[in-house]
Amino acid sequence: MSAVEQYTRAHLVTDSSEGHRAVPVLLRYDAEADPHAVRIGLPGGHEWTFARQVLEQGLRAPVTAGDVHIWPCGRVQTVVEHRAGDGVTVVQFDASALIRFLRRTYAAVTPVAR
Repeated sequence: MSAVEQYTRAHLVTDSSEGHRAVPVLLRYDAEADPHAVRIGLPGGHEWTFARQVLEQGLRAPVTAGDVHIWPCGRVQTVVEHRAGDGVTVVQFDASALIRFLRRTYAAVTPVAR
C-alpha cells in the first residue's frame, strides 16, 4: 500500500458574517507519485500540494513553505493557510485528524532494504 486518502471535515475561515464554515476535505498521499508530498483537496476542485515534513512541523510550531503557512492554534487545532494570486484561503483542522493522516502516510511507505 503506497497511497493514503483520508476524508475529514475542517473549518474554512472567512472574514464574512459566516465566520467559520465546515467543509469536507480530502487529505491525500501517494508514495509512488511523490514520497515527500501531501495534498489537501478542498471543495471546488482546489488542491494544495506541499511537503509532508511541513505539515508535521506545523503541528508543533509555525512553519512557512512557499505559499503555505501552517501553525498550531491552541492545543487541539491546526491552521493551514494558502496564499495565491487570487487571495488567501485559511482552513482550521482538528490536529488529531492531521496526526492520524501523517501516521498513515508513514505506515504506507515500505522501508528500503539494505
